[in-house]
Formats: sequence, structure tokens, C-alpha cells
Amino acid sequence: MGIRLKAIVVYLSTSGNTKAMAEAIASGIESRNVDVKAVSFYDVKPEELNEAEAIAIGASTFDHEMLSLPMDKFMNETLVSVNPKGKIGVAFGSYGWSGETPILIAEKMRDMGMAVLDPVLRILDKPTDKDLQECKRLGVDVAEKLKHRSE
Repeated sequence: MGIRLKAIVVYLSTSGNTKAMAEAIASGIESRNVDVKAVSFYDVKPEELNEAEAIAIGASTFDHEMLSLPMDKFMNETLVSVNPKGKIGVAFGSYGWSGETPILIAEKMRDMGMAVLDPVLRILDKPTDKDLQECKRLGVDVAEKLKHRSE
């Protein structure tokens, strides 16, 4: 038996919408037999980021910004510290008005040398069942990309 592929889905969710997206993405990844964990960014450990071949990061947009300080600090300190270069990256999030945060996350991931999957997934307000299916499909894409890489 080969080494199990690993992915992690990290989210910052204020109203539960981005958390629901994260769980659906993780469910899509898991459906393709890749080990995955969905975790609040407050609880994620650097070694979990280090071990993962794919990292999905989600945050909601609040007043045109990332929930500024916490997510910015996470991206610039924690994520940088594990040197994510070459890992697969995914950005997602919910928004009420403008929705820039996932785009900013994807840009930072690209700057760090991660292979970011498009599209950046942005969902207005509370995800519908159709939106959650889209999240799950993104998770499947992540798993397929990981498997293709490891062949």
C-alpha cells in the first residue's frame, strides 16, 4: 500500500457559511479516498499544513476585506512558515456584498509558489444545496489533481 495523500481545508467563518463550504469541499476530497481534515484556522497546526499536499483556505469577505488581521496573519506567518511552494492551493469563501477575500487568498498562494486551482469559489450569502454540490465538485477536482500528480 502506498503513502496516503493528504489535504487540509482551513476556514475562517463568522456566520457558518464558509464553514459549510469547507465541509462540502472536504467531503468531495474524501469521496476520492484522500485523507482530509476541515479545521478552523484557529485550530490548525503548522505540521498539518506541512504534511498536506493540498491546502484549501476559505474566509468570508467582510467590508471588502479579509477578516483582516487574523487571516492576513495566518497567510503571512503560519502558511509562509511551512513553505507551501509546489503544493496545490484552493481559495474559497462566502460574501454578502463584494467577495474579494478568496481572490486575495489565491493571489497570496500564487505568490508563495502554490499551484492554485481555478476557479476561486465565491458564494453569495448562505450556500444553497446547488452551491454545496459545487463545493463538493471542487473537492473532487483537488483529489483528482493530487492523484494525477502522484502517479
